[in-house]
Amino acid sequence: MRSTSLRLRQAQLVTALALVAVLGLATVASAATGGASAPAETAPVAPTVPGKKAKLLKSGKAVAPASAPQEVKDAIEAANSIRKKPYIYGGGHRSFKAKGYDCSGAVSYVLNAAGLLDSPLPSGSLMKWGRPGLGTWITVYAHGGHTYAVIAGLRWDTSAVNEPFNSGSGPRWRASKRSPKGYAVRHAVGY
Repeated sequence: MRSTSLRLRQAQLVTALALVAVLGLATVASAATGGASAPAETAPVAPTVPGKKAKLLKSGKAVAPASAPQEVKDAIEAANSIRKKPYIYGGGHRSFKAKGYDCSGAVSYVLNAAGLLDSPLPSGSLMKWGRPGLGTWITVYAHGGHTYAVIAGLRWDTSAVNEPFNSGSGPRWRASKRSPKGYAVRHAVGY
């Protein structure tokens, strides 16, 4: 019993000494840097392009304009992250994270990344989202059966309508414009 108690005390002593050593090193490091802590790791900064319009790369990714608000840059990065996901009817409706997305799920995903939407909305509900009219940076086009968005001048859409070649269904950046006829045109204040 005594040997077990002695081993326990020795282990506690070693742990305490190790803790003192670590704290001592932290104090020395703090003194050496004038009390400043080590710099925090930062996320890599996404590239940007000059002007007010995003650029579509051959890879299918979009590059945000440097002058865009951070929320718009966040929306573009979010779209880039799901741009190869498949079209799945109802995808992105229960949760922003999904195996695939339909039109309103893909639009909801980018609006959430921009801090403009708290939960996914179907197309019909997006007809009433935000304010009527064109946005400066983000415009949502919605009717009961389809939704797409234009973000910094690029179309974010699950449909390849007006595309010179079909780059696939599912959320994609599209180089062509699409007629807004029959769509409710909506935006968030400030965007």
